[in-house]
Amino acid sequence: MKSRVRALREAQGWSQAQLGERLGVSRQTVNAIETGKYDPSLPLAFRIARAFGGSIESIFLFEDEA
Repeated sequence: MKSRVRALREAQGWSQAQLGERLGVSRQTVNAIETGKYDPSLPLAFRIARAFGGSIESIFLFEDEA
């Protein structure tokens, strides 16, 4: 799954650690999501969408949709 998390985080001026704090996860988890090594759970995906004021669909794309 592709994600726009890195671009959105950088646009906000947040570090990975700062985003992790907002989401209740580690910096390593944020890094893994950004690099595509980890697909977040549905509850975490909702928290990410809320943090950026968007929808899950606007942040995460299946590989065949990207």
